[in-house]
Amino acid sequence: MVPSTPRAASEHASLSRYLEFTRTEWAGLRNGTPLPLTKQELQRLVGLSDRVSLDDVADTYLPLTRLLLMYVEAARKLHDTRAQFLGNRAPRVPYVIGIAGSVAVGKSTTARIIQALLAASEDHPRVEVVTTDGFLYSLAELEKRDIVSRKGFPESYDTRALVQFVADLKAGHPEVKAPVYSHVDYDIIPGEFEVIRQPDILIIEGLNVLQTGHPRATANGPARAPTVVSDFFDSSIYVDAAEEHIEQWYVDRFLALRETVFQEPDSFFRRFAELTAEEATTTARQIWRSINLVNLHENILPTRERADVILETGPAHDIQRVRLRRM
Repeated sequence: MVPSTPRAASEHASLSRYLEFTRTEWAGLRNGTPLPLTKQELQRLVGLSDRVSLDDVADTYLPLTRLLLMYVEAARKLHDTRAQFLGNRAPRVPYVIGIAGSVAVGKSTTARIIQALLAASEDHPRVEVVTTDGFLYSLAELEKRDIVSRKGFPESYDTRALVQFVADLKAGHPEVKAPVYSHVDYDIIPGEFEVIRQPDILIIEGLNVLQTGHPRATANGPARAPTVVSDFFDSSIYVDAAEEHIEQWYVDRFLALRETVFQEPDSFFRRFAELTAEEATTTARQIWRSINLVNLHENILPTRERADVILETGPAHDIQRVRLRRM
C-alpha cells in the first residue's frame, strides 16, 4: 500500500484526469450568475423522494450551467468556423448533454434543473430533455427475449433506435421522434411519440448512456467498435453517490410510489400497493440488491470515468464535491 504522504497525494493529484472541487470551491465559480428559480418552481422540478434546496441550486447547479453555456457558445463558434471553411451554411444542430448514473440517484431531477437553468439564461435557448426509458424494448419483446428481469440492463434497450435518434438530430433533421414510456404501465405506449424539433440544447438522461460497445468482427477488415449514443455527446455528466445512500433513496421512492402511482388501478405494480410499510421496505431492498445494484456494478459504475463532470452527492442529495475532467 502506498503511504498517505503529502508527496504521494500530490503525485496522485497530478495523475488524475479530473480537477476536484469542494462544494465551497465550486460555488465560488458561480461568478454572480443570478438564480432564476423560486422555491415553488424548484419543487416542481424535484423528483418524488429527492431533496434539493435553492442553496443547492445556487452553490452547485448554477456554476455547472454557467460552464455548460460557455461550452455551448464555444461549440457554436466552432460550428460557424467550420461552415465558413467549407463554404456552406450547414444548419445548426443541438448541443447534446448526456446524464448518467444509477437508478434512484437523482438523474431526472438533475436533468430538469439543468434544463430550467439553461432555458432561463440570457439567450433563452430551447432545451429539451429525453430519457432513454422510451427506448426500452416493449414488455412483449422483453418477454420474447426472456429478459424481463433484466429491464434496465444494456440488452433491454433498442440501442440501434436510440443511436439513430441522436444521429438524426445531429444531422440537422427538422424533427425527430422518441417513443414514450409509461411508468404506470411499465411499458412503451404503442403509437405515441415525443417530437423533438431542432432544440438548441438536448439533454439525454439514462442509466447506460455512457456505455461503450465491444469491437465487432467485420468481413473485410479488423474488428470495429460500434457507434454508441455517447459518440454524439458534446458534454456528459455522471451523478454519483455512495451505494448505501442510493439504496435508501430507492427504498424511500418505492414507499412513496406505494402511496401514489402504485394505487392506480392500471398500475403494473398495483400488487405492491397492498403491502405493509415493513413488507414494502423488504421488497424494495430485495429488488435493489438483486437487480439494480447488480446493474450498477456491472454496467453503470464502470462508465463513470468517461464523464466530463462527476457530481458526488451526499446522504441528503446535496452535491458535496465536483470532479471536472481536465482538458
